[in-house]
Amino acid sequence: MIGWLLTHGPARKALGLILAAATVLLFLLNLRRAGERAGRAAERLDARERNDAIHRQMLDAAARRPPDRDALAERLRDGRF
Repeated sequence: MIGWLLTHGPARKALGLILAAATVLLFLLNLRRAGERAGRAAERLDARERNDAIHRQMLDAAARRPPDRDALAERLRDGRF
């Protein structure tokens, strides 16, 4: 009896519309999740770029440091520190 209702008449149209609506809903939910993932990936990239820039500054500062205490004292006396 139920099989006959689903294969004939308005019940078949209703089932088609329900399936189409479910497909559209799932598609929209998937788009939302993809957008959230892309946003998180962009945030991670920004954080990594900031950390890399800070790390480069630290390496540059370490490369310019005085080799010993006497050189440091000389730089301080000259006001170049």
